[in-house]
Amino acid sequence: MTRKLVDVAAGVLLRPDGSYLLGQRAQDTVYAGYWEFPGGKVEPGETPAQALCRELDEELGIRVTRLRPWLRREHLYEHAHVRLHFFEVTEWEGELDDKVHSALAWVQPDGPSRDPMLPANGPILKALRLPRTMGITQAAALGIEAQLAALDRALAGGLRLVQVREAGLDAAERARFTVEVVARMRAHRGLVLVNGDLELAARLGADGVHLPAKMLMSAQARPQFEWVGASCHTRAELEHAAALGLDYALLGPVRPTSTHPGQPALGWEAFARLVAGLPLPVLALGGLSADDMGAARDAGAHGIAAIRGVWDLRAVRSSATDER
Repeated sequence: MTRKLVDVAAGVLLRPDGSYLLGQRAQDTVYAGYWEFPGGKVEPGETPAQALCRELDEELGIRVTRLRPWLRREHLYEHAHVRLHFFEVTEWEGELDDKVHSALAWVQPDGPSRDPMLPANGPILKALRLPRTMGITQAAALGIEAQLAALDRALAGGLRLVQVREAGLDAAERARFTVEVVARMRAHRGLVLVNGDLELAARLGADGVHLPAKMLMSAQARPQFEWVGASCHTRAELEHAAALGLDYALLGPVRPTSTHPGQPALGWEAFARLVAGLPLPVLALGGLSADDMGAARDAGAHGIAAIRGVWDLRAVRSSATDER
């Protein structure tokens, strides 16, 4: 049976501490007792963003002053085929005055979940666990000890997502370095992914793998790790990552970089076009630093990834000089 496609706008209300708002469906509704992100159906003549602002006013009594496009997912229920447009809502006016749910709850991404969760919203919870900043290692260029020292400083500053990308190290050095990174990330409850080497990631207990674009496009199934991401440069690569059910993608370069000289930069407008309507989080990459986080998220990015911008290179250079 063909079900009518229904567009729904959903809001991920975020507080500064990273917690997000869930509502429990009332007893007189379909899926009574299930938890969901607030929002509702997009009416004729409305954009999804306009629909969400209206719904949050009607449901919660708040007036949205800032929202950002995030993910779009589809789900086939018994009663409807739903296309959900998720937005991050980071600023609003007014106090929450719920009019439609039986309960509200602020939930931390790494805290206890609320069950049962509305099926269409379930995958969003994992996306919210993905940190907003990824550091990409360059131990082959900086030196292993200098890179580990830079990682220690970044972890102290809050970094919780690292990709080990070390094709320039020999196998023994790469393994030794990865062991050290995994130990540090475990101590800080962070995530570490190994670029391209599934065997090494599994053997050393990494949280997952990151697929270079060529490996991504040759893959027919998702590798069996908790976390799997990929590097992308085109919409086709992004869509293939989504089709495999990957947890995130990197897209860039947004700006020219020294690591990819001569490769054209996307800029934020092209980045926004490429990521629009995807079901998985995308991190912006290419000449970025923490100062670019706002622009990245305004363009639909989940956050940023950086090879140089995450590490304190002045301290790295000083450390390297001291070692000599």
